[in-house]
Amino acid sequence: MSDRYDDFEGLDDLEEPRDFPPEGASDDADDGLLEEELRQAAAILDPVPAGLRQVAVDAFALHDLDARVAELTFDSLVDAIPVRGETDPPRMLTFRSDTVTVDVEVTADGLIGQLLPPGPAGIEVLSGPQAHTRLTADDMGRFAGAAPPAGPFALRLRTGGEVVVTEWLRA
Repeated sequence: MSDRYDDFEGLDDLEEPRDFPPEGASDDADDGLLEEELRQAAAILDPVPAGLRQVAVDAFALHDLDARVAELTFDSLVDAIPVRGETDPPRMLTFRSDTVTVDVEVTADGLIGQLLPPGPAGIEVLSGPQAHTRLTADDMGRFAGAAPPAGPFALRLRTGGEVVVTEWLRA
């Protein structure tokens, strides 16, 4: 049997296995050190792109705890039947919250929309790190914007004292 272990010279000098962490050591301190070392390694080996970091900061700054969320209930890319011969149809979107419905048409020329029930409102087109486009809905709830959103976007509506934010979509 000793022939089998002749290739492993010096194994007798190894320490006996010990329990980790050693008795008396603080698990929280070790975890904190490990976490900090992993953060530093990630920052060097796989840094967060500056643009993505800015989008995250902007998204956090935009959060509004009192805002109601208007859910997407219709998207013509998913829910509509394609029209034969139409090469670039406008995208039709409907968002609903318990107090307001927002119908939006997104085209290459911009946004056109209407609020139901009709009424004046301030509208911001949120689009990540770009400056927010501000629109105004008239007394009939109609609004329009000349520039179509590029990339992810959402709408923030301010009607009186209420704030409604739509889900984020990719244009």
